[in-house]
Amino acid sequence: QVQLVESGGGLVQPGGSLRLSCAASGRTFSNYYMGWFRQAPGKDRKFVAVINRSGDVTAYADDVKGRFTLSRDNAKNTLYLQMNTLKPEDAAVYYCAAGNIWSASDRSYTTWGQGTRVTVSS
Repeated sequence: QVQLVESGGGLVQPGGSLRLSCAASGRTFSNYYMGWFRQAPGKDRKFVAVINRSGDVTAYADDVKGRFTLSRDNAKNTLYLQMNTLKPEDAAVYYCAAGNIWSASDRSYTTWGQGTRVTVSS
């Protein structure tokens, strides 16, 4: 099974940018579809974005489309989420996840990182 560790979260002002990383170890990273999800306090975990195994196809939740970019470097076993034009409503704990199918449902993912917190505030 692959292990996942997120990094890159922090405090950013509205309109700012952050890049989250998810480092994978263990099983072959390129075998997995990868997703990002987020969970704000008191709310359910929500889909953010998904990328296919080769990294050439992505899909995004409507509320992040055009602002977030998901990519992966299979040679470096790392997943990235570039987040631009951040809004206060983007504040959450962000989780990367690995799965065996293309899905926007968190139930489809078998392995999760510990999460990294993003705070958007002035």
